[in-house]
Amino acid sequence: MTTPDIAARRALGACAALMVGALTLTACGGSANANDDGKGGKDTPKTSTAKIAISAKDGSTGASINATGVKVSDGRLTDVKMTVAGSGQTVPGSISADGHSWKPKAQLERGTKYQIAATAKDADGRTAAANSIFTTVSSSNSFIGTYTPDNGSTVGVGMPVSFTFDKSITDKKAVQSHITVNTTSGQQVVGHWFGDRRLDFRPQEYWKAGSKVTLNIDLDGVQGAKGVYGVQKKTVSFTVGRSQVSTVDARTQTMTVVRDGKTFKTVPISAGSPQHTTYNGQMVISEKFVQTRMNGSTVGFGGEYDIADVPHAMRLTTSGTFIHGNYWYNKGNPPFGREGTSHGCVGLSDVQGAQGDTQAKWFFDNSLVGDVVIVKNSPDSTVSPDNGLNGWNMSWSAWTAGSAA
Repeated sequence: MTTPDIAARRALGACAALMVGALTLTACGGSANANDDGKGGKDTPKTSTAKIAISAKDGSTGASINATGVKVSDGRLTDVKMTVAGSGQTVPGSISADGHSWKPKAQLERGTKYQIAATAKDADGRTAAANSIFTTVSSSNSFIGTYTPDNGSTVGVGMPVSFTFDKSITDKKAVQSHITVNTTSGQQVVGHWFGDRRLDFRPQEYWKAGSKVTLNIDLDGVQGAKGVYGVQKKTVSFTVGRSQVSTVDARTQTMTVVRDGKTFKTVPISAGSPQHTTYNGQMVISEKFVQTRMNGSTVGFGGEYDIADVPHAMRLTTSGTFIHGNYWYNKGNPPFGREGTSHGCVGLSDVQGAQGDTQAKWFFDNSLVGDVVIVKNSPDSTVSPDNGLNGWNMSWSAWTAGSAA
């Protein structure tokens, strides 16, 4: 049987156990208001106030190849590591001087999976971290425009801004409205579409000599066609040099070079033969080659000629019209200033090797990409505006009618 003393001891033991249990529950569970007065135990740990934002969300596809980066508010970035997922190849980048942002040093590759791991600290030294694995927009779901002229170049007064896109554009208005062209001359600049892959910009008259033109390309993320987005975001500027417009008269076989409104020089030339006439119209020099190969089979003339070292050649049309040096002419009966003998090009007297002090070398040395060469009095038709950079052969009303903006 149980004695009174034993019963008392058991009761005390039970009470003690209950008290220990109560203390244990209090220690583990705590109270929402336990530390409101700053007394009675340790402070509750606080998280960092730094908030990291990675532009490309974790698991996303179609991320920008230009705008990807990291930003932080209420703190400073301490470390950002970006790698190519899978290979672990490091993508170089830098944290801004104020510690508030990070960006890659170079444009990312399209259709590539990347990983970013970032850490930051707030004013109290507490650390925050963020990670993201994402894939940039693929080549099949993006478009790029190849453009001319190049950034920092000096060009002639006839040089248009010309874009050629690698995919057909169906939303022309969206694309054109995200490309702006401004000039210090104050001239109005309007875009014109040639088909669905080419967009050129020019003013009504030639650019003013000495002006600066700035091209803002803001196509990153712009939908050019269903499921196809732009990836370019940059600013390009170029300078317009002196004005030079040269007029070829196919009747007299001469070319008059006018520099800044004054006749600079008259040069004898040999234009197209009666069988292979030269286009009329305003043509713009788009490329310059000290020497280049000209093969008739590439422009529809079969094996009529193949010259490996044509000197001082400057392209006037995509279809193959050049103004260039000619060293293979009949030395006993030079055609320059007398008759047209070419397959449609404009030839000037030259020597093989492009080294002599010749009319062709003089004109080459005194010409810029973007200079205008006008051909008149040829029995041929006027060059098509989209055959080269030759939109000057359209009236202003026709040009502006081709704008989507």
